Parts: sequence; C-alpha cells; structure tokens
Amino acid sequence: MSEDLFVDPSRENFDAFKALPRDTPIHMLNLLRFRDKAAYPSGHSLADKGLTGRQAYAEYGRTSGSVFTRVGGSIVWRGRMETMVIGPTDKHWDMAFIAYYPNAGAFLEMVTDPDYRNAVVNRQAAVLTSRLIRFSPQEGDSDSFG
Repeated sequence: MSEDLFVDPSRENFDAFKALPRDTPIHMLNLLRFRDKAAYPSGHSLADKGLTGRQAYAEYGRTSGSVFTRVGGSIVWRGRMETMVIGPTDKHWDMAFIAYYPNAGAFLEMVTDPDYRNAVVNRQAAVLTSRLIRFSPQEGDSDSFG
C-alpha cells in the first residue's frame, strides 16, 4: 500500500491544535478506515481474540465513551460513505462522523484522561488510517454555501 497511514497525531499537528483558541466550541471530523484484523500489542488481553478492526473500534467506543460524555462531547452527525464524488476513487472510509466538544479544552481533557489513555489502545488496534480535522462551527443560511 503506497498511501500514508495516519493513526495518531504528529507532535507538529497536535501543537498546532493546542495553539488554537481553547474556549470556543469545536467540531472534529473523523474519517476512519479499519484494519481487517485488529492489531493489538503482544500481551494485550484482546490480542488473541481475533477481533476485526470494526470490533476493536466498537470496544474503543465502549471504553472511552464515559470520558467523552463527561467532558461534554456528543456525536452531531454520522454517515456511511457510498461513493467518492470528488477525490481519489481508490480511497474510501469505513466510518465518518462529527464529534462536538464544548471547547478545545474539553478535547484536551479527554485525551489526557487516564481512563481514555487506557482505552485508546483499542482505537490504535482498530484503525488502519484516519483523518481527524478540527472545525470551528459556523452559522449559515441553509440556502447558501458561503
């Protein structure tokens, strides 16, 4: 496979995230492609269970969900990719959703929480590649794109 694979943020990208305002609501667009078979570290309790990437991601949701909710996070949109209209036709995403956080500080609180840090191994085992893009929610007229 010749594409770049992205599972965790680079230091540079995470620093750019942290440099943005922390006191305003944010939306995080998540695009995920799962591994056929989850890739847990050797010795992990789920390493020999034969989970698919999708199953490991469901475990990530189960084990991190309480932290996500506690910091004020919620899913505001979820969809299933059907076809690429503009973009490379050989790329697809198994899951796409937008997560809302009341502010960037809430996201940072989540990713540094000890329970979340224990749960993230499931995400790392599940995901072949991903994109996580921060957006500032904007009000707009439903009849215009601008």
